[in-house]
Amino acid sequence: MCYRIALNFEDGITRFVDCKEGEKVLDAAYRNKINLPMDCSDGVCGTCKCKAESGSYDMGDDYIEDALTEDEAEEGLVLTCQMVATSDCVLSVPMSSQACKTGQQSFAATVTRIAPHHDAAVVLELAVDDAATAPVFLPGQYVNIDVPGSGAHRSYSFSTAPGEAQIGFLIKKIPDGVMSGWLAGAKAGDALTLTGPMGSFYLRDGEGPLLFLAGGTGLAPFLSMLEVMARAGSQRQIHLIYGVTRDLDLVLVDELAAYAERLPNFTFATVVAEGASDHPRKGWVTQHMPEEMLAGGGVDVYLCGPPPMVDAVRHYLDENNVNTASFHYEKFTPNEPQKAVA
Repeated sequence: MCYRIALNFEDGITRFVDCKEGEKVLDAAYRNKINLPMDCSDGVCGTCKCKAESGSYDMGDDYIEDALTEDEAEEGLVLTCQMVATSDCVLSVPMSSQACKTGQQSFAATVTRIAPHHDAAVVLELAVDDAATAPVFLPGQYVNIDVPGSGAHRSYSFSTAPGEAQIGFLIKKIPDGVMSGWLAGAKAGDALTLTGPMGSFYLRDGEGPLLFLAGGTGLAPFLSMLEVMARAGSQRQIHLIYGVTRDLDLVLVDELAAYAERLPNFTFATVVAEGASDHPRKGWVTQHMPEEMLAGGGVDVYLCGPPPMVDAVRHYLDENNVNTASFHYEKFTPNEPQKAVA
């Protein structure tokens, strides 16, 4: 039996290693040519200390408290030289990927479908050229896509589940944008190079209620999260608010309705900001957040959208003294997303 360990480096790059049953995580990383920080490998120095974001594991008793205190262990800190995984895990590594002698991974893919949605967005679907290299990522993460002939890349969140040879993205149309210009003339069969995965905006384990707040094409990572939860038969209470500027910006609402059929405790609401809209819910996402979800303080909030929306939601939560179990967000600009803050 093997467990998959996601190593999230501080420069935003994620690498995955398979850890054998009973194998120390440090040894599994070294076997995969990833040099996690280490001095002693005996649980004495504390140099290999990382943060376990999710998953279960056994630390044993063969380390000293100077290397890992009881308080640190309760906070989820681990010594990778002693840690034995008992499930898939996510670790935050307090070093850059380059310092650990690893880095970004690239893979090739071919366009299979381009579906424009008015002047608002484009759904881009790709087939990974080598199924053996189908990207493994945490639902919510993104990749860089090289724009052919431009020397530039743009960053987009996966809208599909990890580990699939067919992958998808929801891309905002930008007038005179590099990617938008290329997509206007692209066709099935065109080749692309992608690099990743990256980002600290991803779905964490848990059982409490979830509030998803999506702005425009910030819907993409939530589609990936919903697909993963639907396949797992999740029973968590999930409410998604999808806010846009105009009626035409509402895309893939039928996919959200399909998830409402697959996930027994999933609901969603769409909100349009434009005053001239006839949409039944107008205004901003902050005006439509369910009070009952926020009142108890036990909700995990995930937010992805343009900077003004992200800043407005953060300000609203602060001004109204809303306590959340956890709060994760990602801002993005029209060109490429900024690094998420957990």
